[in-house]
Amino acid sequence: MTAVTPTRPGSTAPLSPVSSGTAARPQRRRRGAQRRGPWLAIIYWVVIAITLVPIVSMVAYSFNDAPTNRLTFAWNGFTTYWYQNLWNVSGLGAAFGTSVLVAFLAAVVSVAVGLPLALALERYRFPGRGIVSSIVFADIAAPSIVVGSASLSFFLSVGLGTGFWTILITHVAFDVAYVVVVLRARIAGTSKVLEEAAGDLGATPFQAFRLVTLPLLAPGMLAAGLLALAMSIDDYVITSFVAGPSVTFPLFVYGAAKAGMPPQVLCFGTLVFAVGLLVALLNGALNRRLARTRG
Repeated sequence: MTAVTPTRPGSTAPLSPVSSGTAARPQRRRRGAQRRGPWLAIIYWVVIAITLVPIVSMVAYSFNDAPTNRLTFAWNGFTTYWYQNLWNVSGLGAAFGTSVLVAFLAAVVSVAVGLPLALALERYRFPGRGIVSSIVFADIAAPSIVVGSASLSFFLSVGLGTGFWTILITHVAFDVAYVVVVLRARIAGTSKVLEEAAGDLGATPFQAFRLVTLPLLAPGMLAAGLLALAMSIDDYVITSFVAGPSVTFPLFVYGAAKAGMPPQVLCFGTLVFAVGLLVALLNGALNRRLARTRG
């Protein structure tokens, strides 16, 4: 039999070693968390500052009154003149339009090509699947200068003159890899049960894909398209190899920097940043609304 030690009324029973250790453990963890100090927060804000300072400077100096029509870091007063005269710089508007058009077409074509490739790699087993998957990741890992020089060599070997179409083809070639990676992650998070259920209800494979699979993959397709758009619109290294007589916005900026950059360049950059920020805010608002609806 086990002896039980009586306790006097009003007194508390002594804690066992196990219970006292369990109670003390959270306190030790709390004291350890306090001993970490503010270093994590300091590193966080330093990284945020490094990221935001160039963007804030670009936005601020796009309103700077530069008397020589060239970018200067001496503040001469606030003005909206450069926004009112965005197209006054010869070639800048055309270069920006070329970049936007190439980026939009590259994003659309990359998603159209990357979606079936991502479905095949994620849901099916076929000979050469590992090789194709390795090629996709090699495209991402390859240095830009290697991709650009290899693309130029290919176009010259087939006798295709460089210009707008070679830029588009090359941008699609490196955008597809990023699209496939994003879509494979989205496909891995979905199940084929709904598609099989649609088939049991009489839907053809194409109807099941159009009415079930595509709506499920739509957020991933949008994210992949936006990533491809961002990768394409600001590419300089690869584009410089295959541009030929065509001039994109990054190529124009690089050329203008040698002689003095017009402030309108900062205006275009600010507009691109504003559009990207607006898209991010709308995406966040839509996700919160969907979360409240599902909740």
